Formats: sequence, structure tokens, C-alpha cells
Amino acid sequence: MKKLLLSLLIATTALTASADEGMWLPNQIAQRVKDMRAKGFKLSAKDIYYNEQGASLKDAIVLFGTGCTGEMVSPDGLLLTNHHCGYGAIQKHSSIDHDYLTNGFWAMNRSEELPNPGLTVTFLERMEDVTERINAGESIAEIREKASEGGKYSIRIEPMYYGNQYMMYVSKVYKDVRLVGAPPSSIGKFGGDTDNWMWPRHTGDFSIFRVYADANGEPAEYSEDNVPLRPKKYFTISTQGANEGDFTFVYGFPGTTQEYLISDAVEYTLNRANPAKIHLRTLRLNVIREASEADPKVRIQYAAKQAGIANAWKKWQGESLGLARLGTIAKKQNYEAEFQKWAANREEYAHLLDSMRAAYARNEEDFFRREFTAESIFAIELVKMARWCGANSGAVNDARKAYIEAFFKDFVPAIDRKTAKLLIAEYIKSIKALPAGWKDEINARGGVESYVDYLYDNTSLLTREGMTAALTDKTALEADPIYKLYERFSGSEYSSRGSIISRLLDIARWYKPYMKALREWDSKRAFYPDANLTLRVAYGKVAGYHYADGVYHRPYTTIDGIIEKDNPEIYDYNIPQSLRDAYATKNYGRWACDINGRNTVPVAFLAANHTTGGNSGSPILNAKGELLGLNFDRTWLSTMSDIEYDPEVCRNISVDIRYVLFVIDKIGGASYLFDEMNIK
Repeated sequence: MKKLLLSLLIATTALTASADEGMWLPNQIAQRVKDMRAKGFKLSAKDIYYNEQGASLKDAIVLFGTGCTGEMVSPDGLLLTNHHCGYGAIQKHSSIDHDYLTNGFWAMNRSEELPNPGLTVTFLERMEDVTERINAGESIAEIREKASEGGKYSIRIEPMYYGNQYMMYVSKVYKDVRLVGAPPSSIGKFGGDTDNWMWPRHTGDFSIFRVYADANGEPAEYSEDNVPLRPKKYFTISTQGANEGDFTFVYGFPGTTQEYLISDAVEYTLNRANPAKIHLRTLRLNVIREASEADPKVRIQYAAKQAGIANAWKKWQGESLGLARLGTIAKKQNYEAEFQKWAANREEYAHLLDSMRAAYARNEEDFFRREFTAESIFAIELVKMARWCGANSGAVNDARKAYIEAFFKDFVPAIDRKTAKLLIAEYIKSIKALPAGWKDEINARGGVESYVDYLYDNTSLLTREGMTAALTDKTALEADPIYKLYERFSGSEYSSRGSIISRLLDIARWYKPYMKALREWDSKRAFYPDANLTLRVAYGKVAGYHYADGVYHRPYTTIDGIIEKDNPEIYDYNIPQSLRDAYATKNYGRWACDINGRNTVPVAFLAANHTTGGNSGSPILNAKGELLGLNFDRTWLSTMSDIEYDPEVCRNISVDIRYVLFVIDKIGGASYLFDEMNIK
């Protein structure tokens, strides 16, 4: 009897939403505000999302690009986001002569701000529950067309709770976004891949942009006639900081979480998918690092690529460690066993878990091959361009010329050739179902190394001229050996249809009734919809955590820690001389504060807000809705929070706004920007 009670306790509490867990829809905040107020929140639900008398905080939040968050900080369209979110834009403007990655960039007036074709920011106008309309038979296309008002608004309709609810997001997309400022990478990316996902952290992860609009404040393509956007709302900046235990909340666009997966999915992730993807990315990173260390030009060319590869690579490692440490598979199995007891006598749900498990078993091998293909064959840069050429064959217009030029600007054939040899060798070793005749061709060429040399020695796609010609001559393209390699993997059995096994239709169709059943059975659980790059609120307190036995990580770092790590011989730790000088003379200005009896500048801090990818650049706000900093990461022990949130160790990392202002002032010399901010 005691064992049964213990099992039930574990099953019904271990996976229940814990103290600071949750990514809440803004229109759900009215249901959460009582709990928020109990923890220190000073505002109302209307202040967060909808205020009939005026703008709310949501009007100061933007989706930056296609996968980050930004926030408005002035009445003249000034926007803050992370350095790593603006990294692609900064890198595109960089060259050996103008190395803005290494040296930073600061526009000293608006005429010096740099345009970024293709970069957008998206403001949410409103959201609406359209579940009843869809269930009544109205199509998503019809709903979207009506709401767009002839193209005035961008419309997204997203399923929540695996399709048990549908929310419509009505937004405006601004296309003229200009770079205003970025610190040197030795500040904005301080610590590089070594410090990524780690704590303590000393990274000034911010960049500054400005949003422009037409004379009426409406979205417009870039034009010298555009004017700075007058946003409905912008944040007041607090320089008071936050102490351990203080209430905070994060407002932004978290990308993807999978909190309601069944144990089969977690087992696939932990024991099969993550190890394979980590290994393949390790091979790619080793090649890029070796080449980057040997040539400064290559370092600039591959900086954004390396950061993109490394980010998920390290995240997956931490996620796997966390899932193993928490015993997530066993917890979910216990939870599912208790659910099954409840469901057994309910015809609608009695065989639901059996159906889900059978679906995973049917799809696992096929999906693993797709994931492996995406991380190997389609990670070869020239193969990706062969696919692009095939999809874009025809007249070579200006847009296609620009795409080819951008590719070759940051492409080193020797790196791609070496990477291809490693990845193809791993593919043959790991995947049973190879394309027909492929292995015979490789053997006939004398093995993988000789085969890859043949591909690269005989392709026409290694030059701008050859790739341009391939677009206009489909017959020649189809005869190209690199294109032939791509074609071997262009079939549906190899092409990736998404990076999450649970989104396969044969599996996903079972999650809708499963979520419905869970909410009926586990009625006391605080269910929130999985993140899907829609606007969310997460709240929690500033908090440190116990990293290991006898090791407590305090929730803040300071400029002193930067100096301790400073190393001129290591690129990612070689800080600007101006930062060393400011530290030596204690020239901190009004950004200094007293921490444990030391006159210093705060750099980063921890809080227990539930965040994930997409929350990069999100504002972290105090109880009054004032800007304390910019969220930019999680601790390594937190990366499993996309699947299971652990309140004991899950922490988000933010750069303190006082360090941001200090860098703008003392390193960038761009303090004129403060004139348009509301700084308290």
C-alpha cells in the first residue's frame, strides 16, 4: 500500500507545473495574476496585454527577425535585442577592412545607421481565439484572409494544446530595420562557445537597431524618406537592479517546448537522436575551428556559421545530461501508468497510449534517417546550394545574383570538402538504408575520400560563374556530380520534414486527444501550451542555485569577473583595451553600484523564468514592468527545461541593463542615445 501511494505521489506531482514553470499566453495572464501578485507583481493583467485606455507592455515587444525577441526603448524606434540575434546582420556588414565583429559598430548619428535587407520586426496588434470558428467549419485560409484586411496585417493561426485550441495573431511587419550599435564580439560574445550555456557568465549580449516606417507610421520597404517609428509603447529603463528574491518576468517569443511528450519520445531524444546529432556537429565544428584559428579572414567568414552550429550542439549535450539526471523517462512512465489506470474504463481513451507508442515504433527508424541526413548530407554547404539551384533554375535576376554573391563571400571550398568527407563517411557507417547504387559508386571511386575529391574536382558549382550558369541550364546542372549527390537524397525517405519526431502526422494526431484526456484527468495541473514562437509571459524570482555538492552559484556577475577571464591570447577573451582602462581607473560613471562592498558594474544575473530559444533578446522586467536587462541564455543544467522544468536548477541568464548602458557609454562613446531613452 505504501509503495502504491508513493508511486501515485510521484506520478501526479513530479510532472506538475512547478513554482516558476510556465509560458503563459498574454490573454491567460488574468488567470495567473493572483499568483504573480503574491510573488511581488505590481501591475494588472491589462498592463501586460490589453488596455482599452491605451497601450500595454505587449506593444513594446517585437519578434526580431524570424527567431528572436526585441524591445522598444525610445519614442524614436530604438530597439534592443541580443548581440547573437543581430549577429548575422553585423557579420554581413563586416569585412577585413571594416571588421565590426571584432571592433564593434556605433552609428554616431542617424545617417550612419546601416540598413539590413530582409531583416524584419513584427509587432502583435491583437490575438483572438478562433477555435469555435474552425470547429464550425470555417477554414483557416478564410479566417486569415478576412483578418488581413487586404494585406494590411500579417496573420498567423497557431494550434495550442496540440490542436485543442487555435489562436489567431494579427501583426504588423516592419521591413526597414537599421543597425545602430553593436559592441565588439569580445564583449557581445565574450567567452564564445566555451562560456555558451554556462554560469557564471560575463557576456554583454546586446545590439541596437532602429525601426523605420513611412510618414504615416506604417510598414514600408527601405527608403531614405522613411522616418523612425513612433511605437505605441516603449520601456522605462530601471538602473536600480534586482536583488535575490525579487520578482521578475520575461515577455517574448519562446520558440519550441515539448513539455507533454510521452516517455517514448524522450527515450528517442536522449538515447538516439541527441548523441548522433552531437557527434555530427562535433565533426563540423572541429574543421571550422582549425581553419578559423589559422586565418583571420576565415574566422570572419565562418563566425556566424560556427555560432549557429555550436549553439544547438552544446544545448543538446546539456539537455541529455539533465534528462538523465532527472530520470525523466522513468517519471513519465510512472505518470503514464497512473493515467492508464484512469483511462482504462473510458472507451475514448482506453487504448490511446498504446496507439501513441505504436506510432512512435512505426516512425522512429525513418525519422532518425531523416534527422541524420539533415545533419550530414544536407549540412554540406555545396549540397545545400545544389538544392537551391535546382529549386530556382531559370533567369538569373538581381535577387539570385545577390544570393550567390552572399554565399561565395563566406564560403571556403577546402572547409566544405573536408567536412563532406567526414560526414559522408559517418553516414555510410550509421545508416542502413542507403540510396540505391550510392555505395557502389563510392567503392568504384576508391572510397569516400576519393569519391568526395571527384565531386569537388568536377563540379561547376565552386565558382560564381559556374553556379550562375547552372541556374540557366538545367541539363548541365543535372549532370553536375554535386547535384547528382543531392538528387540521391531528394526523395521523401531522406528529406527532412521537420526536426521533431512528435510533429509527424502519424504521431501528432494522437496528441490532441491525449492533451484533452490529461486535462480531464490531471485537473489540478497548471497546463500551459507548448511554446511555438508566439508571444508569452514567464515569471519567477532572481535566484541562484546549487550547482553541485557544496557549490552555490550566486545570481549575479560583475565586471571584475571579466577582468579575471581577460586573456589577449584567446580571441573570445581578448577584451577591448578601453574596457581594461575603464576598469583600471574605475571610470564607471553612473552605472557603478556597490556589490558586497565593492564599487563595480553588474554584468549578468540569473532568475527562475521559464525560457527557451526565441526568448533571446526578451526583456526581463521588474514588478513595475521596467526594463532590468535582456534575456540571452539558460544555464547548462537548464537546457532540458524544453521537456522537463526543474525549479531547483532551471535559470535564465540576462545581461544587466546597467552593463549595456555602461558599454554604450564608456566603450562605444554613443551616450547620445540616452537622450531618447527614459532611464530611471
